[in-house]
Amino acid sequence: MKLKCYSNKLRGSRLLVRALAFWICLVVPLVVSGSAVAVDTEDSISGYGYVVEWAGYVGGTGRSLTALLRVIKESPEYGPDIQLLNLTASLETDYRLRIHVSDANHSRWEIPQSLLHRPALSSLAFPTTITTTTTLNLTLSHPTSLLSFTLHTTTPFSFSVSRPSSPTPLLSTPLTHPLLFKPQLIRLSSSLPSSASLFGLGEHTKPTFKLQFPQTLTLWNSDIASSNVDLNLYGSHPFYLDVREDGEAHGVVWVNSNGMDVIYEGDTVTWRVIGGVVDLYVFAGPTAEDVVGQYTEQVGRPAPMPYWSFGFHQCRYGYHDVYELESVVAGYAKAKIPLDVMWTDIDYMDAYKDFTLDPVHFPVDKMQPFVETLHKNGQRYVVILDPGISVNNTYGTFVRGMKADIFIKRYGVPYLGVVWPGPVYFPDFVNPATANFWADEIIRFRKLLPVDGLWIDMNEISNFNTSEPTPHSTLDDPPYKINNSGVHRPINNKTVPATAVHYGNISEYNAHNLYGYLEARATHAALIRATGERPFVLSRSTFIGSGKYTAHWTGDNSATWDDLAYSIPAILNFGLFGIPMVGADICGFNGNTTEELCRRWIQLGAFYPFARNHASVGTLPHELYRWESVAASSRKVLGLRYRLLPYFYTLMLEAHSTGLPIARPLFFSFPKEAKTYRIDSQFLLGRGVMVSPVIQQGATSVNVYFPAGNWFDLFDYTSLVSSTGKTVTLTAHPDRPYLHIREGNILAIQGEALTTVVARQTPFELLVVLSRSVNSTGKVYLDDGVQLQMGNKRAIWSLVELYGDTLTHNRVVIWSRVIKKRYALSQSWIINKITILGLEKGRKVKVHRMQSVLGSSRTRDVLGKVSSSTCNGPFEVLEVSGFNQLIGQDFKLELEFSD
Repeated sequence: MKLKCYSNKLRGSRLLVRALAFWICLVVPLVVSGSAVAVDTEDSISGYGYVVEWAGYVGGTGRSLTALLRVIKESPEYGPDIQLLNLTASLETDYRLRIHVSDANHSRWEIPQSLLHRPALSSLAFPTTITTTTTLNLTLSHPTSLLSFTLHTTTPFSFSVSRPSSPTPLLSTPLTHPLLFKPQLIRLSSSLPSSASLFGLGEHTKPTFKLQFPQTLTLWNSDIASSNVDLNLYGSHPFYLDVREDGEAHGVVWVNSNGMDVIYEGDTVTWRVIGGVVDLYVFAGPTAEDVVGQYTEQVGRPAPMPYWSFGFHQCRYGYHDVYELESVVAGYAKAKIPLDVMWTDIDYMDAYKDFTLDPVHFPVDKMQPFVETLHKNGQRYVVILDPGISVNNTYGTFVRGMKADIFIKRYGVPYLGVVWPGPVYFPDFVNPATANFWADEIIRFRKLLPVDGLWIDMNEISNFNTSEPTPHSTLDDPPYKINNSGVHRPINNKTVPATAVHYGNISEYNAHNLYGYLEARATHAALIRATGERPFVLSRSTFIGSGKYTAHWTGDNSATWDDLAYSIPAILNFGLFGIPMVGADICGFNGNTTEELCRRWIQLGAFYPFARNHASVGTLPHELYRWESVAASSRKVLGLRYRLLPYFYTLMLEAHSTGLPIARPLFFSFPKEAKTYRIDSQFLLGRGVMVSPVIQQGATSVNVYFPAGNWFDLFDYTSLVSSTGKTVTLTAHPDRPYLHIREGNILAIQGEALTTVVARQTPFELLVVLSRSVNSTGKVYLDDGVQLQMGNKRAIWSLVELYGDTLTHNRVVIWSRVIKKRYALSQSWIINKITILGLEKGRKVKVHRMQSVLGSSRTRDVLGKVSSSTCNGPFEVLEVSGFNQLIGQDFKLELEFSD
């Protein structure tokens, strides 16, 4: 390798053009002699790759490296190769590495900062110094970094990312799969070891959570029913989590809104992207929990959801009129099944026009008292909105939209699509003015009918028409055909054509996958303006960062046993994507459900983070009171859900502040147990509550994997499983799933009720599960459930931290520490019972002392009584009750035992 100094006037480097005042020393590798050999991969896309023209370190921090790449030789397919590329690798934090590759001479589409914020690329800042090296490879590392990047100056060039502590790469571009970079096709591959387990890369319906191979995962937002397996669905999330056999994990996201195929072949993962740039982020972990936290820190933490949204929701496409809505609400009350939120699909609209009410079936003079009654009963109301605005000069929303000039255009005029109302124009949410238009329409509508949340659907964008492609346009008909709908369907099919234009002359080709994300952002902001409270938005289409604004449901599933099972991998994936408030349509949307399927589905769906029953028009009604066995099971499982509401809500705080999902795969808590990587039919709520449903028709038993530890049944505290990490066959109860809590956890729970408002008024009970190996811990977050902020300095809240000593021979201490006591004390919430699990049989309580800590040095003894019952194993259940301890005050419970 030779060392040369070049003037900053060197052509082809965007970095050098912007750093006109500097002279920099650059490393120029000797090109290996011999003819270049084309590499023909399994996908038959040939390419010769690039060589390093020069490379060097930017600045004096040792955290950034840049290089100029030159194509070795043109390849014949899919258009011309881009001749010169700029590569920049930056250690943005100790746990996040960014790799950016783009055309050195011409700007290319990248998601604007105004649409998706992220740190500025460090190579575009003025460098102060550039460090050079004479070694064959350039390595970017830092003493505090968990990642290192190596640029291999081979022919063709390659790069790798690894941990300083391990030689095994996390990301490594093989010489046999060189970088291909054309105007409308970028191909990049990475080798994978046999120990890699990949998760993510959505949105697709999958029978397994762990990705199987070989397969192609296409990302192009489409209105395809989620009952279709392995097809590209409503959202695009080019993020994967890689868990290795030692339990260490890392994550990779390609921030790119263009359509793409991701080919996973076991030993390689290959991206084929039809536009934009390479913009990879690698997250070091080293745990799966760390990775999701690092990813959501980058793309945006999940939005806090209102407390009421954790109640049960009921919807149906096909409710005939307001009287049927009233009948359904009454049916739930009569059956004594909890119901917090009533929903209405497009049936409520006048001729399917947004922001209107059907004057015959849902007239305003009937709908207003209906919603008022819901609110008096502590219930809420949510309606659907579709993005298509009916083209109708007598329709105020359309007239105002035309005046504001906020619709997507094609050929200089608003693009005409067709959806439920007939001919429609689509608001352009790239345009800043559209957010104001949208908010104004929502505020107008809420003055007519004060809905509590909004459900945004059809926002992929779905279009009942397929427009003819523009002649000779490579946007409408790109040279590389992604595997859209599994059959390489044209990307214009049933959506807005790629040659349509957004604000700022941004093509639909580039912005297509952003539409649902941008509509959710605008709707979230609009509800804040309209209500001043924490918004609830549910969106079908999502993208990187959508969790900042919206919840999600898995779309149009079907009433089948397969769809019931598929819902678990789906909700786990969206937890990885930073959208923790997620669920599937309980009992199935399309097709007629059965009594047994609906009963089993509510047993699972009661513990989705978002729990909603929904059905399609023309199907048999399946509200939970329709069958007595379903109603009885619903009372039991929703009764437990409502008791666990403080836990769900505390997990929402954790998601909002750290990014951790509410529903989690087992390996999040048990990364060393490799068997958990393949579990698709169970999940955790938080770190220690495990949900194990029955998802097979006619099952009389269910196989449940128990990670190591003692697990107690939340439906029956006297039942437990002690495990060293094994699968246990349990009886399939007809009326409930299995929910187990592991030793070392403490839950704060409340009473059963028919609404979240009433449930919040019941006393607290603490469930303490003791362990001999670890201290028991838990917490409960308390606020009013609707204020905009959650858990930060501007919000009004309390956090109660709960602790229990490890189990010793003759003494147990359980205590609390309250942060920001004022809110909890203002509500006068009390704890009236503490249930303790994990005590060995035969222990007798000799002394118990309950003290309420009133201040730094004052305590008050609190009276209580002790009772016990026997478990089916070596433990007993101990209850301490008969006291009224304010949850907003610190307390300490001491128990001493005699044999």
